[in-house]
Order: sequence, then C-alpha cells, then structure tokens
Amino acid sequence: MQHDYLNSIISDNAKNMRRSAIRDLLKMATRPEVISFGGGFPDITAFPVDELREVIQEVLDENALQALQYGETLGVKRLREALAAHYRKQGIDVTYENFIITTSSQQAIDMVTQLFINPGDTLICGLPSYLGALQAFFAHRANPVGIPKDEELRTVVSALVTAGKKPKFIYAIPDFQNPSGVTMSMEQRLNVLEVAREFDLLILEDSPYREIRFSGKPMPLIYSLDKEGRTMLLGTFSKTLIPGFRLGWVMAPVEIIERLEIVKQSTDLCAPVFNQFIAARFMEKGYFDKNIERIKINYRNKRDNMMAAFEKYMPKGVTWTNPEGGLFLFVTLPEGYDASELFRIAVEKDVAFVIGEAFHCDGSGKNTLRINFSYMEESRAEEGVRRLADSIRQMMENKKAKG
Repeated sequence: MQHDYLNSIISDNAKNMRRSAIRDLLKMATRPEVISFGGGFPDITAFPVDELREVIQEVLDENALQALQYGETLGVKRLREALAAHYRKQGIDVTYENFIITTSSQQAIDMVTQLFINPGDTLICGLPSYLGALQAFFAHRANPVGIPKDEELRTVVSALVTAGKKPKFIYAIPDFQNPSGVTMSMEQRLNVLEVAREFDLLILEDSPYREIRFSGKPMPLIYSLDKEGRTMLLGTFSKTLIPGFRLGWVMAPVEIIERLEIVKQSTDLCAPVFNQFIAARFMEKGYFDKNIERIKINYRNKRDNMMAAFEKYMPKGVTWTNPEGGLFLFVTLPEGYDASELFRIAVEKDVAFVIGEAFHCDGSGKNTLRINFSYMEESRAEEGVRRLADSIRQMMENKKAKG
C-alpha cells in the first residue's frame, strides 16, 4: 500500500500521536554492555516469585473457572474490594464501587482523556510531566499547558479562563513525580485543590509510586483532602508488584466510574482476569504490604548509592534532585547545554538516559535528563554515573573548543 495513500486517510487523532522518546532512544542502548538509566523498570530482584507461585496455585485450585473466563468491565470485585481496603487504611472513605480496573495506568490516563477531552481542549500539567500522559493528551488532540512552578497555577488557570480556554482538568503526580522525583508539599496540594474549587476544575492525581516512600514525611493524597468529589486517582501494580501483570485502576466518584466503564467497553472489554484474581489474593494474604517494605529498603539503598556517586563524579554546575521515594531523579545541566548532544556522547561511552525535553509539553527542558535508579545493581550504577559525568565533561570541553 502506498505511503501517501495511508497519509491521506489516517485520522486526525493518529496524526497527532507522538512516538515515545524513551522507546526510540533506548533502541540505541540495548547492547548488554550499555548501562541504561533510561527505562522506568523496577528491580527484578524485587519480584516476589515465591509468594506469587503460591498464590497462583491457590487461585487455580479455588477459582480456576472464574479466573480463566472473561470478567466484567469494572474488574474483579475481590480486587476492587482489596484496593478499597488498602485506601481505607489511609483514611479514605471508599468502597469497591469507586474503582475500575484498567490494563495498566497508561490505559487509565487514556480513558480519562477520552472521556473528558474534545480536540483543542486545554488541560494543566507539570513542566516537566510524565511522558506517557503527554502522549495520551496529544493523541486526543488536547492542548496541555505546563506549569513550571506550583505557585504559578492560579495565575495560569485564571488567564486561560479569561481567554475562554478553561482547562478540563489538572494533571498532577504529587509523590516522587516522574520525571523529576520531587514531592508536593501539603501547601502545594491544598493549592491545587483551592484552584480547582475556585475555577470548578477536575483533578487527575497520578499515584504510581506513592507506596514506595523510603525517607521524608508522608503527605496525604489530594483525593483524601478533596471533600467535593472532583479528584480521580490513578494507581498501578507495575511499580509495587510486577509490571508484567499490566494492571492499574482509577479511584473516583461513582458517577465518573460509570462513565469510564463505557469508555473501557470500547477498548478491551476487561482487564486480564487471571491477573486480577492473583493480585486480589496477594493483597488479601498481606503479601502486598510485606513486598512494599522489601522494595523500600532496596530502593533507599540504591538511591543513596546513586546520590554518593553523583557527589563523587559530577562536574560543577550540574544539579540533581534527591527523591524521597519512587524510581527517578532529574538532572539539570548548566544553561546552554543540550541533553540530546550529551546522549550521543554518552551512548558511545555505553551509558544511556532519557532526555528531559521529552517530558516538557512546550519543548523546553533541553538541558535536563531523567535518571532511573531502581533497576541497575549498585556497582554498575556507580560506574554508569562515572561514565555519564565523563560524557558531561567531554560535552563541556567540546563547547569551549567551539568558542
């Protein structure tokens, strides 16, 4: 089929879709000798293989006929009940009816965007913000407006409303944000709620890493602070159990869940039922909380190891975040340097990362990069930081040589 013919009939939404910078860049870094800080991968040693083997056998022994069949679109009730119990421990008044199970949290973002966004609609996100969310927003022809500082939220929203471009929702990742690794303070969370109330906006709270806090003071979910039912919370098992399950969820007021059910029926009918039964039983047996504790110890050690390596090797002028949890930190190069140029140098030294520009909806952030610290074992991670620092020095020397 002719390429021009395909271009002539492809949908406007498809034309607006953007390739994942992470997936494309990492094709250059698949050689085994490359130390990659690029993917958002959990540590494979954190996978609870023995407990899963036990739980899978129990599901097959006790629930095989249900677990191997199609399920309802909202998700397996046992899993929704287990999730509701998990959030009630955090003081949130929810039941299983406040949940829909999705095929990963990426589908959840896409479903919410599909439900609320018309082509040309505005929404608010961070600057930077999660790349997968930006992909979903652009695919539905939304106009994401990035907020570099939380204090600017009211000013930007007010200006958009005055211009007749009232945002549909505010997209936020309050805990250990991807890509920056930073956590919103209580004041910042309350500010998001106040602005949402003032201008009658919804809030999309993305919370894939919240449980993986290994330092600092826990902050309440925006969802728990919201007394008006304007917040939708997204969660996933990809970082806290195993990514191969491809299970996520939306927690929201029932009237929103009912509409998301219709959206999901047009996509995949239901999330993997067998996986849902396994996850439900895993939570019921208390294994989920135990596994989280193991993950936190592991990732705190890896974060500390990487912080020490950055202090040891990085040249002056380079700064980085020190996350209290999650999987990522963000590096900022001095103004005038380009992380894309750095990537080309770094790959030749067998180290890879993700350029920060990909996380900026307005194309800014050219001097930033995201580093994953959860995947690589500690000795290789330190060597990777050393190679990255050498790459930065070479880039700086090249710039000086050019004058």
